[in-house]
Amino acid sequence: MKPVFIALLSLVVVFTSCAQQLERVNYSVKTDKDILTGAAQTEKYLPLLKNKNVGIVANQTSVVGKKHLVDTLLSLGVKVKKVFGPEHGFRGEASDGEAVSSATDAKTGLPVISLYGDNKKPKPEQLDGLDIVVFDIQDVGARFYTFISSMTYVMEACAEKNIPFIVLDRPNPNGYYIDGPILEKEFSSFVGLHPVPVVHGMTVGEYAKMVNGEGWLKNGIKCNLTVIPVQGYEHNDFYTLPVMPSPNLPNNIAVYLYPSLCFFEGTVVSVGRGTDKPFLCFGYPGMKQGSYSFTPKSVAASKNPPYKDEKCNGFYVEDFGDIYVKNLGRLYLFWLLESYKAADDKANFFNDYFNKLAGTAKLKEQIIAGKTEDEIRKTWQPGLKTFKEIRKKYLLYKDFE
Repeated sequence: MKPVFIALLSLVVVFTSCAQQLERVNYSVKTDKDILTGAAQTEKYLPLLKNKNVGIVANQTSVVGKKHLVDTLLSLGVKVKKVFGPEHGFRGEASDGEAVSSATDAKTGLPVISLYGDNKKPKPEQLDGLDIVVFDIQDVGARFYTFISSMTYVMEACAEKNIPFIVLDRPNPNGYYIDGPILEKEFSSFVGLHPVPVVHGMTVGEYAKMVNGEGWLKNGIKCNLTVIPVQGYEHNDFYTLPVMPSPNLPNNIAVYLYPSLCFFEGTVVSVGRGTDKPFLCFGYPGMKQGSYSFTPKSVAASKNPPYKDEKCNGFYVEDFGDIYVKNLGRLYLFWLLESYKAADDKANFFNDYFNKLAGTAKLKEQIIAGKTEDEIRKTWQPGLKTFKEIRKKYLLYKDFE
């Protein structure tokens, strides 16, 4: 890395950003003014909820306009009985990795059941009294973002109790490409349950259809699934999120950078948790390259971040993410590969989390062996080809290919 890291970082921005943008001549930039989310199309799913006792899986992104879905449904006379909150909680206020306990929602008085910590799958008794369950959460299209795992577990629990499950679909801000290694079964975990690539190019509605259709629920059980599709969305769109999906993705650029930078969470490198620039910078105390520094603190979004109160040296990459990575249409591996090459203590560069994030042991082995990005990517292609064929069966929107 050393001087080359810095030089290439600048040269890539100057000489390739325009070319990358020109490659995507058919894309559109969409906001919530241009599309109708599944949640916004109440006329399509209210009849399914009439006179039913309803459970809602939701967080702070579950809005109809500027009003929370739960508040909207209660105002329309829907009998919402329970709320289930994923990682970060129902109101999206818990920090990364923080165990969220079940409680009562202060605004509505509804019981809130946590789907994080030791209760990732609803227990049968937690679904007692419910006639139907609705899922409405904004995802970011990366396998290790845990909301699709939460959705899978709720689908499974509903299938086991013969409770219908409705997904109110939302656009995928990283839904315009597919990339990364396919998860291998032995590396299955909450940050990756299924044999899909790191970036799968599907909305949560499409993903739910795939989980159901491919028999990926426990014992191949099928869920009584209904998806309310988004109107006005295509996979080639850039979608500007109206509400950030979690405390450590502060803006849309962080969302675009997340699939590439999240690998660092399996290494000694910090991605800026505990600062006001999470997933917009990276570095660590021993990093000799880069001109940017940051000192993680205990904050609401990250109460015990890596290198708390230690000065980290590294790179601020928000502008680069906006100009280049956003338009690249694939994972950006340069930082990961070069950070390993430049590390003084290579033996301790990776931690036990890395293989779970990658979904395979091969990526770590390839990096240690000094494989080039092209060599690494070549090994992904057979798995990606197979996945793309499976994915086609479940698409609800015009694809980017």
